[in-house]
Amino acid sequence: MTREPLGVAESSSLKHVSFLGRGGFGSVSLERDSNFRLYAKKSSSFSHLKYLDKERKIMLYFSDHPRIVQVSSPLLHLKTQPEGCHIYMEFASKGTLIDMITRFRGIPMPENMIGRAALMILQGLDALHSHGYVHCDLKPDNILVFPSTTSGEPWELKLADFGSSKEPCTDPRSLFPGTLHYMPPESLGADWSLGCMVIEMFGGCPVKVGECYMWRLPKLVSPVANDFLKLCLALQPSRRATAAELLSHPFVAQRDSVPVTEMLPYPSFLRFPSSIIDQVVEENSRLQRGVMV
Repeated sequence: MTREPLGVAESSSLKHVSFLGRGGFGSVSLERDSNFRLYAKKSSSFSHLKYLDKERKIMLYFSDHPRIVQVSSPLLHLKTQPEGCHIYMEFASKGTLIDMITRFRGIPMPENMIGRAALMILQGLDALHSHGYVHCDLKPDNILVFPSTTSGEPWELKLADFGSSKEPCTDPRSLFPGTLHYMPPESLGADWSLGCMVIEMFGGCPVKVGECYMWRLPKLVSPVANDFLKLCLALQPSRRATAAELLSHPFVAQRDSVPVTEMLPYPSFLRFPSSIIDQVVEENSRLQRGVMV
């Protein structure tokens, strides 16, 4: 069904419903029109205008892509009282991926559910990468959950929050840094962040060791999930699978739960090899003893 864009006059008559959340570049609220259609309004100060405008342009570039959040108005709206700017996007009525993970209270999500989520995220990433974009702040908070348009499926995921994204032919050194927990060693490997999110869906969590973060996975995973994570989290970027390559991995094609008999342990720490962990621990120990490193 074709959506009619939200016009200037219509946007000015929207009514505030509730506050939804706050991010690095602004806040998001829920608005409704006279026909009770709902929209997400993302507002920012003028100091962050360029980030909000970049986000708007990227969503417009990927207009109608099923794995990219869509704008409801093509315009960047400016206001003077109080000063600021805002854009309108489709409203994710089922929240975010972090909301979904939180509902499991640290218990691993079913593996076929994780595979389905990973597939949808990969579809969005592949679209971005194939056109020269990199998300740069991929995390569960920036993956939105919508009611599914496919019969028999409960939900679908879309990528959001492109204010930190790298655009084609731009210098990555000018980018705003992403979220440290999900950033790879070389900073721009989005598929590494996907691996971190898969671990989080399995009940894992980041652990700080010195200035580094490592991801601990306390549960058992199947051989196919084990292989998928290895491909996502290879320390050398040249050995890390791309989104396009991961789309054909059997982990994201699963539909049935994996029998417990096929489960096997995955290493406790996935982010750094033991030599780096030992080095960090030794340096911290020296500092505590007052020894210069």
